[in-house]
Amino acid sequence: MSNSAYTLRCGGKLLTIDPPLVMGIINTTPDSFYAGSRRQLEDEVVEQAARMLEAGAAILDIGGQSTRPGAEEVGATEEAARVVPAIEAIMRRFPEAVVSVDTFRAAVARQAVEAGACMVNDISGGLFDADMLATVGKLQVPYICMHTKGTMDTMHQLAHYEEDVVLEVLDFFMARLHACREAGIHDVIIDPGFGFAKTAAHNFRLLLSKY
Repeated sequence: MSNSAYTLRCGGKLLTIDPPLVMGIINTTPDSFYAGSRRQLEDEVVEQAARMLEAGAAILDIGGQSTRPGAEEVGATEEAARVVPAIEAIMRRFPEAVVSVDTFRAAVARQAVEAGACMVNDISGGLFDADMLATVGKLQVPYICMHTKGTMDTMHQLAHYEEDVVLEVLDFFMARLHACREAGIHDVIIDPGFGFAKTAAHNFRLLLSKY
């Protein structure tokens, strides 16, 4: 491995991923995985952001659509109405904060970046919205590309792999990284998607992989 640190360009800021960074999760939803991450009022969002930044979070990830199995899909308009004011409130209070938006919708990604987010965190790897990769390429922001299978309604039924889970996930990322480059996305972080169409055994297999 190279000794040089990997650096991301985030809205005029340089984010050096060395050592590993902490991402704080703030969900502007009533039904996300973890109740403690749910914040819907702007003052609650800002207070949670303050606590996370004080505790050492390098990135604040704002989501407006729950992605737990069986979650209700709210649509782009409602999702944007949840995340955009939250991002704007955080940026007013903490203008130097690095904020990512957790969305699989291109329209929400665009509005979030316009509001101050400087990274897009997409659980679908660009597969749920055909416009996502092109949109992120035009926005010129870092992109977190996650592996999953199926949809929110079906992923829990698809936790099976014909070959080794690591090899299948690697194949997925080889194809998606090519698609990202074709779309003009230069900074890509890959996320193996622990728990998304994966059993606990799959999660540990990925965690222990040396690939």
